[in-house]
Amino acid sequence: MSEKLQKLELTWPGKDERFNPEPRILLEDTSKSYSKEPTEESSVKPTFDNMLIHGDNLLALKALEQDYTGKVKCIYIDPPYNTGNAFEHYDDGLEHSIWLSLMRDRLEILWKLLTPDGLMAIQIDDNEFARLFMLLCEICTQQNLKIICVKMSEATGVKMASVNKAGSIPKIKEFIILAKKDGIKNLKIDKIPKEKWDNEYKYLVKGVSKEDLDYIKSILENDDATDEEVKKGDEIANNITLGSITEIINSNNAEDIENIKYENAWRIVRDVAVTGNVKLLADEKRKYVEKGCFLIKTPQSKKYLMKKDYNSQSEQPRCKLLFADTYLTINPGDLWTDIKTTGLNNEGNVDFKNGKKPEKLIKRIIDMNTNPGDLVLDSFLGSGTTCAVAHKMGRRWIGVEMGDHVYSHCIPRLTKVINGEDQGGITKTTGWKNGGGFKFYELASSLIVKDRYGQQVISDKYNADMLAEAMCKILDYHYQPDKEKYWKQGFSSEKSFIYTTTMSMQETSLEALAEEVGDNNLLICCSAFRGNTNAYPNISVKKIPTAILKKCEWGATGYPFQLKDYQPKDEDFEFDEEE
Repeated sequence: MSEKLQKLELTWPGKDERFNPEPRILLEDTSKSYSKEPTEESSVKPTFDNMLIHGDNLLALKALEQDYTGKVKCIYIDPPYNTGNAFEHYDDGLEHSIWLSLMRDRLEILWKLLTPDGLMAIQIDDNEFARLFMLLCEICTQQNLKIICVKMSEATGVKMASVNKAGSIPKIKEFIILAKKDGIKNLKIDKIPKEKWDNEYKYLVKGVSKEDLDYIKSILENDDATDEEVKKGDEIANNITLGSITEIINSNNAEDIENIKYENAWRIVRDVAVTGNVKLLADEKRKYVEKGCFLIKTPQSKKYLMKKDYNSQSEQPRCKLLFADTYLTINPGDLWTDIKTTGLNNEGNVDFKNGKKPEKLIKRIIDMNTNPGDLVLDSFLGSGTTCAVAHKMGRRWIGVEMGDHVYSHCIPRLTKVINGEDQGGITKTTGWKNGGGFKFYELASSLIVKDRYGQQVISDKYNADMLAEAMCKILDYHYQPDKEKYWKQGFSSEKSFIYTTTMSMQETSLEALAEEVGDNNLLICCSAFRGNTNAYPNISVKKIPTAILKKCEWGATGYPFQLKDYQPKDEDFEFDEEE
């Protein structure tokens, strides 16, 4: 046996062949961008700095890489499942290889975009699950991964006739592979109902955020909480006011009402009676509390949340508060069977038959690792579900879609969310009203093209500003034109700048610039130059396009293997259409 150290890894034909994509710039199409100021007060603050990008997602991710590395808190993708309909007709082995190379290049960039505690969720079915998991082990390491099995269909409906006749097994589940930069921990898992709702839980906690209540709950559950931590929890509790859960029930449908209660179980409480020492502690503490609620701590280090408004003359006053999510719900674990996946055809007011994921499913994933204002990304956007859900939750978002349904589905759907015209999905659960916006972008064409003589030249589709921005991106400078100093088009550090021009730089121009640049450093990219550039230690000069020709592969329209025009077939999915 060879003594050479070997490692377990997934191999495939073409694994070592790498595609070096061009970092394109993004061009806003203002005719398709949309925004609207909110017209109603809502518990969800609308976001405006969102991005909807049309184009190949590898090129789009490369365009985002420089500015968004380490800034995305949550990524959800639902990539092609490689059922045999997405690609030209290759043999099975080669088709799997193409799919793996396609995913590897995109996942590597997505992993870079995550914050140090960011979460990525990839939904996949049986066809590529095993290979995808092995691929993610290489990119993310196995200790950062977790597999969720989610029920996506019912074993009923028309499809079951052929299944029963053949004696086969219907597919009713898919997988979600979670990958988290700092390991699968510190996630906020939405709990699910474990029994019928208890109508004694009828008070709505107001005046504090979910994060505030999470802190209070952590104190109540921790016997080792310090006095300082209890004091902080007490200060938060003082801001609590109690209302009725009827304030959030905006439907007459019994199923809707039940769902709304459970979705808000984290902020719904009931009061229960206390006696003995607990009552004495509450009576004494209440004397010093001006408003809201308060915490008490027993000699046994037990902590309780108490409401101030109770009858102290009663021997058993109902003043201790219990949270519904603690007593009526459970952690769903790694088997999610509670989310309805039927009747989704018109969710979001767009028809994307058999291709949509439930808004409630996406909400659970986004909720696990984000707070309002955090950035969410989906680079296989489809009908726009991820961005619609993120918007209704007050998260910032970036969506990328290469298909024309970005125009027919995504834009109309997101516009309706912003206008408050989408009342389906999670709208009632989150309390979403209206407002916010997004900017719509197309990928720019390639910077370098071939002229009629076969020589590589700068494309005539690029004006001066576009060229300056593209050069910044390619040479790893941040594009930020200075309004006063024309030569400060971008920067790589506090004292390092770049200036791009199609003009020829002469000795006199270099000398004048060197004096103005002073103790900064300036990279000049120009079509030609004359003079001794070594005479100016604070200036470097590069000729374009020569200086960038080997930086990447120019002119590629996307992934190097040609994909067919792909439209999902009914057999690709097994969602039941029954209500």
